[in-house]
Amino acid sequence: PPGPLPASQAVSAGADVVYQLIDTPKGKLVLAKDLAEDALKRYGFSDDIAILAETTGDKLENLHMNHPFLERDIPMLNGEHVTTDAGTGLVHTAPAHGLEDYAVCNKYGIELYNPVNAEGKYIGETPRVAGMRVWEANPVILQWLEETGNLLASSKIEHSYAHCWRHKTPLIYRATGQWFVGMDKAGADGKTLRDKAIKAVDDTEFFPSWGRARLEAMIEGRPDWVVSRQRYWGTPMTFFVHKETGELHPDSAELLEKVAQKIEEKGIEAWFSLDKGELLSAEDCENYDKLPDTMDVWFDSGSTHYSVVKQREELEWPADLYLEGSDQHRGWFQSSMLTGCASSMGRAPYKQLLTHGFVVDGEGKKMSKSIGNVVAPQEVYNEFGADILRLWAASTDYSGELAISKEILKRVTESYRRIRNTLSFLFANLSDFNPIEDAVQQADMVEIDRYALVLARRLQERLAGDYYPRYAFHFAVKDIVSFCSEDLGAFYLDILKDRLYTTKADSRARRSAQTALYHITRSLVLLIAPILCFTGEEAWDIIGGGEEDSVLFHTWHEFPTINEKAEAELVQKWTAIREAREAVTAAIEPLRADKTVGSSLQAEAEITAPEEMADYLNALGEELRFALLVSKAEVKVGDELAVAAKASDGEKCERCWHYTHDVGAVAGHETVCKRCAENVGGEGETRYYA
Repeated sequence: PPGPLPASQAVSAGADVVYQLIDTPKGKLVLAKDLAEDALKRYGFSDDIAILAETTGDKLENLHMNHPFLERDIPMLNGEHVTTDAGTGLVHTAPAHGLEDYAVCNKYGIELYNPVNAEGKYIGETPRVAGMRVWEANPVILQWLEETGNLLASSKIEHSYAHCWRHKTPLIYRATGQWFVGMDKAGADGKTLRDKAIKAVDDTEFFPSWGRARLEAMIEGRPDWVVSRQRYWGTPMTFFVHKETGELHPDSAELLEKVAQKIEEKGIEAWFSLDKGELLSAEDCENYDKLPDTMDVWFDSGSTHYSVVKQREELEWPADLYLEGSDQHRGWFQSSMLTGCASSMGRAPYKQLLTHGFVVDGEGKKMSKSIGNVVAPQEVYNEFGADILRLWAASTDYSGELAISKEILKRVTESYRRIRNTLSFLFANLSDFNPIEDAVQQADMVEIDRYALVLARRLQERLAGDYYPRYAFHFAVKDIVSFCSEDLGAFYLDILKDRLYTTKADSRARRSAQTALYHITRSLVLLIAPILCFTGEEAWDIIGGGEEDSVLFHTWHEFPTINEKAEAELVQKWTAIREAREAVTAAIEPLRADKTVGSSLQAEAEITAPEEMADYLNALGEELRFALLVSKAEVKVGDELAVAAKASDGEKCERCWHYTHDVGAVAGHETVCKRCAENVGGEGETRYYA
């Protein structure tokens, strides 16, 4: 259409296109060779034409011409967008009305000129068509071309053209003035925003670490930030601009403050409903309009740190951590960093960045309502409870996609039950324990209790000193569950039951066990609190403080200290004992399978072990059977670990369930072993190791 011709500032040719200079009755024409025949027919030139010369478009570059009806110098450019599909092979170029036109003019350093205002009308300085809409100006411009002798032919054609999807009306492509935050313009301190942002990346800790390179690359390569948007919703850019030049009102700073006061009083609608006459003189009202643009929403979200953190006394700026999905390196992470660096704070509004993946279904498919594979958080905590949802999130490696389904949640529920059941056992065996009155000093504790404390303290050190600080929650969950199921359930607590249930209630043997359980329980409750906050709070009410206390008011448990060398020896010894215990359990399993024995206590074990392991086992003496959960154990030295298990020929004690040959040996205690009789009616047994 002829409408954009007043904005035309160049003509583009294809560098590799062959052009011909053709003499016609109306003068000499330059046409693409492949299009010349059809073009001449449209113009009505079938005879009296002559081809005078032929060349390629690159030879036409930088030729100068006159605008067809305006006093304007028009250069010839080479543009990659020029084709020989239709037309003449030469394209009039108006950078204000097309992206390709803008790109080629920008390449040649041609300044953009836009005679069409925001209403789609030509501005006052445009001859003949001033005040007209572009569509209204079409016939006027055609007549103008005819008057100047530059119209060879005109016709109406139908072709595909962009329309508004809502109003079904054709669109005008028009360059609009935008507002930018410059990335490479030095401030008063001589540093650019890009310089400050790159330093801010260096000063930030990233989880996972690959987030650093991703954000740094985006900062280094990004252009100036376009912060204006042409929308009717959003945060307004409260400027007054000249109707034709787009220049800011000279009193913009004072006007901004006045508008801010009105918004503070009446809300954001105060700007949209503002009559400019309230702030501007009559003369200024004639020349200036309210800027209709709104802020880029990323500027909105990127500046929230100022209102959310900076202006609240109870919070501290910068924030410790920002966390979002992996798409936010180009979004919120970056816009927050840029607003922080561009402000007087001069740095990112966060110390750490955490990037997580997106939730998918159990098969790894993206969630979609149409597919019907969406798992809503509300449904999860309604059915399973909020702590299960939290445990699922924590047990999943968030650096990639996070899969969720009913089957996955059921497995998470099993892990939760393991933790909760462990806590239930611990609390049940601490019901008569007062840590102030009943606790046993570490030096006087049974050896396995001291070993259990080392295991619990090392778990706490891994979580509190490593996993939690670097947000490796899935490692924390894995170790907590493993500690509950393997270190406690399958080993320590399994061995401990005999001492808890059969020794005298207030004996050193039992109080030693309870002392260890007390430390383990407090530590475990504090360790699960960041993830299972509701379960942690429920447990803390039992073992911790009163009504005014909370598990979230505490950090980590303080364990009794132990000599480093002694700890290393203790761990080495009990690691060997645990290895032997696993071998014993494996040897008894066939006897249980064929019903030769019912429980491991019905069995006896003969262990052959290398000398060092044999020494560790023999060091336990008669207490070795308690550590191995058998009724009798013998050890001899050999080249490698081997176990021979058999059913005991002793009699079962109905109290401790061990099989011995001294059941009924104490008068008045005909159904229990000598050890149990002593625990019931005597001073009670003494334990040193297990």
